[in-house]
Amino acid sequence: MSTTQNTSFFNDVCSFFDHASQFTNHSAGLLDQIKACNSVYRFRFPIRKGNGVEVIDAWRVEHSHHMSPTKGGIRYSDMVNEDEVMALAALMTYKCAIVNVPFGGAKGGIKINTKSYSLAELENITRRYTVELVKKNFIGPAIDVPAPDYGSGEREMSWIADTYNTMNPGQLDAMGCVTGKPIALHGIQGRREATGRGVAIAIRECVTVAEDMKSLGLTPGLTGKRVIVQGLGNVGYNTAKFLIEMGAVIVGLCEYEGSIYNSNGLDLDAVVAHRRETGTILGFSGAANEFANSAEGLEQDCDILVPAALENQILASNISRIRAKIIAEAANGPTSPEAADAFIKRGGIIIPDMYCNAGGVTVSYFEWLKNLSHVAFGRMDKRYEENANLNLVSLVEKMTGVNLTSEQRGLIVKGPSELELVNSGLEETMVRSYHEIRETKMSNSKIGDLRTAAFVGAINKVAVSYMNMGIWP
Repeated sequence: MSTTQNTSFFNDVCSFFDHASQFTNHSAGLLDQIKACNSVYRFRFPIRKGNGVEVIDAWRVEHSHHMSPTKGGIRYSDMVNEDEVMALAALMTYKCAIVNVPFGGAKGGIKINTKSYSLAELENITRRYTVELVKKNFIGPAIDVPAPDYGSGEREMSWIADTYNTMNPGQLDAMGCVTGKPIALHGIQGRREATGRGVAIAIRECVTVAEDMKSLGLTPGLTGKRVIVQGLGNVGYNTAKFLIEMGAVIVGLCEYEGSIYNSNGLDLDAVVAHRRETGTILGFSGAANEFANSAEGLEQDCDILVPAALENQILASNISRIRAKIIAEAANGPTSPEAADAFIKRGGIIIPDMYCNAGGVTVSYFEWLKNLSHVAFGRMDKRYEENANLNLVSLVEKMTGVNLTSEQRGLIVKGPSELELVNSGLEETMVRSYHEIRETKMSNSKIGDLRTAAFVGAINKVAVSYMNMGIWP
C-alpha cells in the first residue's frame, strides 16, 4: 500500500463528510470541530532486537471528545501511517454515533510487520506502547479504550490490560482500559465473531427491503443470494459463516495469494482446512476457477460483494468490472469515493463500512460495561428467569391438562446466557441502525446513497453533543 493511498484515506473520509454536511443545518465552525482530529500523538520508542536496538514508530489518535471515553483499535502493520490512523479514528467517531454507542472515536497504530518479531519482542513492543500511552494519559477506562485491529488480537489486549493494571495499582475499573480481551481476563462471550455477525445482519436487513431489491432485480431475502468474500481473517470468515447460516451461497473467496470461484458454491470450512494445510486457497478441489491475481476474484458474477480486507480495494480503475449489485463494506474504507459514486450511479447499493462493521465496537461496548459492573451478563437473573418461567409453564399445564415434552419445556423455561444476551443486543443495534439510516436516505430525495445518509445521521448526533456541552473556557 503506497503512501499516496494512505494519504488519500483521510481525505476520502473528509470528502464523504463534506458531501453529507450539505444536508445538515450546522455552522461551518461546528462542522470543522466535528471533522478535525482533536489529539494526534506520534511517538517513537526503542526495543532490544537481538544484540541491537530498533526504534519503533507508533501513533494514538483521539478524533472526537464529544463522548468519553474515546474508543478504537490498534493496528499492527508496517504499512500504517499517521494519515491512515487519523482516518480510522474519524470513522470510529461516526461509527459509534451511527449505532448509538456512547464513545468518541480513536485509533492506534504500531508500524511493524508482526511476522518479523518473536513472541517476546511483540510483547515488549505492546507493553512499551501501553506505557507510552499511560505516560501521556492516552489510555484508561474513562479516557481512551483500545481494542484489536488488523495484526492484533486477544493476546495483545491481555498484555495491554496487564501493563495498565500494573501501572495503576488499586484502580477498581482497570480491566475496562481495553476491550477484545480473552474470556479468562474479563472479556465477553461473542466478541471474537461480533464484527462478522454484525456484517451478516446488516446484509440481511438490506436484502429484506422488497422495494430496494426490486430496483436491483433481486428477490427479497438472503436465501440463494450469491456472495463473494474478500479476506478470510476473523471478519471475513465469520461473515461468510453467518451468511451461509442465513441461506446465502458463498461463490467466491479472495485472499492475498489469489482467488477461487464456483458458481454452485464453495464449502467454507473445507477451504479454510485446505489453506491451513497448504498455505494457500489456490488448488482447492472444489473451485471451478482460480485466479493468481486476487483482484480478479472481486470481478466475478455475484449478487453481493463483501470486501473484508484492507482499504482501497475497489477503485475507479476496477469498479466497471465489479458485477455485484450490493457491496457490503466489512473492511474500513475499501471503496474509494470515485468508485462508490460510479457504483451508485449505475444503481448499486453500498452498505457503508462505518455502519456495516460496527458489530465489533458494539460488543466492545458491552464488554466495557461488563468490566465496569464487575459481573457477567445473565449471572444475576438467569436462574430467576428460569424458575419464573418454570412456574408459569407448570401453572399452564395444570390448568389445561396438557403436558409439554421435555424439549418444549426446555425451550420455554431456559434463561438467557451471556452469549445470547450479547447476540441479542448486537442484533437489535444493527437492525435498528440500518433502518434509521435508510429512513434518513428516504426522507430527502437529494441524499443518493446509504453512506451519505449514515454520515448525515452521525454528524447530527455529534453536533447535538457538542452544542449541549458548549465551549469552555
